Amino acid sequence: MEDTQDPVSLTYTGAPAGGDRDSNKSPEASKAHEKSGEKKKQRKKKHSAKGKDQTLTEETGYHQCVNCQHTQSRTTCDQSTQTETESTQTQATQSPLLQCTHTQPTESKSTQTSLSKLTLKQVYEGQGSKDQSGEDQASSADQLTVLTWNIDGLDCEDLKERIPSLLEYLGKYHADVVLLQELIPPYLKLLQDVMKDYEFLEGSDSGYFTAILLRRSRVELLESNIVKYPTTEMTRNLLMATAKFSGHQLCFMTSHMESLKVSSQERLNQLRRVWKRMKEAADGQTVIFGGDTNLRDWEVKKLGGLPDGILDVWEMLGEPEDCRYTWDTVTNNNKEIPFPARLRFDRVYLRTAREGPQLHPDSMTLVGLEKLKCGRFTSDHWGILCTFSFQS
Repeated sequence: MEDTQDPVSLTYTGAPAGGDRDSNKSPEASKAHEKSGEKKKQRKKKHSAKGKDQTLTEETGYHQCVNCQHTQSRTTCDQSTQTETESTQTQATQSPLLQCTHTQPTESKSTQTSLSKLTLKQVYEGQGSKDQSGEDQASSADQLTVLTWNIDGLDCEDLKERIPSLLEYLGKYHADVVLLQELIPPYLKLLQDVMKDYEFLEGSDSGYFTAILLRRSRVELLESNIVKYPTTEMTRNLLMATAKFSGHQLCFMTSHMESLKVSSQERLNQLRRVWKRMKEAADGQTVIFGGDTNLRDWEVKKLGGLPDGILDVWEMLGEPEDCRYTWDTVTNNNKEIPFPARLRFDRVYLRTAREGPQLHPDSMTLVGLEKLKCGRFTSDHWGILCTFSFQS
């Protein structure tokens, strides 16, 4: 695919306050975190001396050397995003879709990913995949597939591998509805340029935000809406899309709820607002919410549990242990946290239609579990892929 657009650089100077990593740490943990940060700086300096800056491009493959600079300050604590500041990058001559300076361990040609000669579009279409059957991996034709994933767009490291990996997953499962959190504008543009078979709805056009992607051949958009959270301090909101699938009307919702332990009350205010919108949907509509809720189990209990008519899909499927933790620093090393944390921050809620056919979950699978050549993962969150079927 030819790229005729101006370069889109991953310069990011205005991350909303309050990232996605909880603080509230003990002095000992803080000291450990500082030491971890110093070690990380030393590694980055070492790698910078060895490697070249990379830029991602659709036209020539997904990396190309350019003269651009990137500075980054990050605070990471107990959960999902970080605040970053990056300097403006100079334009490359090849008009890359997404460019970001980042340092990586040097690799020999024999150890480089086999996808390195493919464009991002080819990666998305599965040309470098081990499974080249050409068929969707998630479901049969009469099943609805929904993928929700916080893709950690604020993390600018190892994009040479993480972005192709993201596109490979999105192409492999080819979900009917994709619910994304922590998008930033350059990521959004790249996905839009590659994933022409989806309609995009964004929760914002600046900062970091959410998006709903609807597969054009299977899902028809009827209307969309953005619901503001009036007391958020992190520019969070609720994104909604009413659509038709296989003759059934559904409402899809996603949100990236307030982060940090100290924001528990605001997070619960947002959760109440989500539940209220789910309950108010038309009787003939099925409602599916998926997103990064940042919830702890005790917070749901504090509200008296789930409201009548709203179900937790993970619980409906028998609480499968292999899908319990979606933010797991024991297994996922993308964030250097000085203590182990295993939490179910990402959740899928269902409110079935009060009349007509009922939608029931068939399966749930975590996505993004494969470690990349760089030693990290596609995101610090696992994605959640669910399949559903209608029953009379």
